[in-house]
Amino acid sequence: MSEHIPKKWLIISHGFNMDGRAASLTVTDKLPHLLEAGIKPIVLSAITGQKDNRFPHYQLLPWGPSGFRFDFRHFIARKFGRGLFYKLITPFVSIALLPFSGLERLLIGLSSQSSWTWPAALKGILLVKAGKVDMIYSTAGAWSASYAAWWIKKCTGTSWIAEIHDPMIIRDHPQDDGSDPRKSRDKNFLQKLEHLICRDADHVWWFTDGALDYAKRRNPLLADKGFVLLPGAEPPGCHEAFPEQHKYSDKLLIGHFGSIATDRSLAPVLEAMKIFFQSYPDAEPIIRIQVYGSDLDSFSKEAMERLSLHHLVQAKGRIEHDPITGKSGRARIMEIMRKMDILLLLHGNYEWCAEYIPSKLYDYFWTTRPIWGITHRNPHLDEILDKRHAYLSHTLNQETILKTLEVIWSDWQKKQLRVVAFDPVSPKDAVDTIFKRIKS
Repeated sequence: MSEHIPKKWLIISHGFNMDGRAASLTVTDKLPHLLEAGIKPIVLSAITGQKDNRFPHYQLLPWGPSGFRFDFRHFIARKFGRGLFYKLITPFVSIALLPFSGLERLLIGLSSQSSWTWPAALKGILLVKAGKVDMIYSTAGAWSASYAAWWIKKCTGTSWIAEIHDPMIIRDHPQDDGSDPRKSRDKNFLQKLEHLICRDADHVWWFTDGALDYAKRRNPLLADKGFVLLPGAEPPGCHEAFPEQHKYSDKLLIGHFGSIATDRSLAPVLEAMKIFFQSYPDAEPIIRIQVYGSDLDSFSKEAMERLSLHHLVQAKGRIEHDPITGKSGRARIMEIMRKMDILLLLHGNYEWCAEYIPSKLYDYFWTTRPIWGITHRNPHLDEILDKRHAYLSHTLNQETILKTLEVIWSDWQKKQLRVVAFDPVSPKDAVDTIFKRIKS
C-alpha cells in the first residue's frame, strides 16, 4: 500500500502528544501505522505536549503574547502539575503579558494560537529547503497548523494533505451554510483559510459527511480532492483481554468521558431523570452519573440545583498520568470505562453537531461496554451508533431520552444491558485510506 508514497513527511500539529486531547489523538494514533509503512516523520508542535524521541520533533513557541500564555500554562501543568507552583507562576505570567495580549487582540483579533503559524511556517520552509521533507501533513486542533502548512506549500510547492478535525466554519442555524460574513475577525479569517485549504491542498478530509457537504457548498473548487475519513482510535490497553463478564454492582453507573459545555450539557439528561424518578422512585438512590475529563458546565450545575439532583452527579475531573504506575491518563481512563455499566455520549444541541462526531466515541468502541448516545441532527452519527446496537436518544427530544432511560433501567435490573457490537474503527484503516488517496 505504501509503495510510491512520499516517505519524508512533515507533520504539523499544534497539540501533538497531549495526553487524552482529541486534537492530538487523531494524529498520534495513526503514527504507529505510518511508521510501520516506512514513513519518516518530522513533527512540528507547540510545547504543550510530551516530546517524542522516535523521530525529529521540534517544539516551537508562538510569537504572540496570548499564544505564549496559553502554551506556557499547559507546559507548566504538564511538568509540575497544577499545584502551588502552577497557581503562583501562571497568574504572574498572565498579568505580565496582559497589556501585550490586549494590544494583540485590538490590532489582530485572531485566536490565541494564530501566532504559532509563523515559527511553524519558517521551520517547515527551512526543512523543505534542506531536502528533509517531500510531503506536508497538517492536522487537527489549532488552525495555525493548517495556515503554516499553506505558507510552506506556497513557498516551496511541496505536496500537502490537510486534515480538518472539527468544522472550521461554525454555522448558526440549518439555513446558514457558512458563506455569509461571520461575527468576528477570527471567524471571518477562518472562512478565508478554508478557501485556501480547499484550493491549494492536494487532498483534504473531514470526519463527517455533514462537514464535507457544507465545505463543498462553500468551496465548489474542492471537487474530488475532498473526502470523509473516520479517524478511529487505538487507546492504550485496548488490545488487552476483555473481562469475560461484566460485574454488576448495587449502582447503575453511567460514565461520561470528555468535555462538557453549555452546548453539550448534562441538563437534558437531568431534566429527563427528574421525570423518570417520578415513575421509578426506586431508581433514584441507585443511578449515578460520573463525569471524567471536564468540570460541569453552568447549565448542568443550574439543573442540579433546580431539580435537587446533586447526589446524582459525581464530577471526577481530569485523570492525569500516574507517576507510580507509569500509566498515562488515557490508559487509566480506558480501565475506568470498562467498569462502567453505560458509557454516555453527549453530542450537544448546537447547529455544528450536524458536522462533528465526539472523538471519545472511538475509544468507547474498544471497551465493549453499552453506549448511550444522545445526538443532534447527525444521521451519520446515528447510523454509526445504530449499527453497533447502542442505545440512542436525541438531545432536543426529551421523550426519546425518557424512553431510553426506561429501557436501560429495565435491562440493568435484569443484568442484560445491551452490549455494543465489537466493531472499533482502527487508525490503520484511516492510514490506508490516506495512502490510497495519495496514490490516486
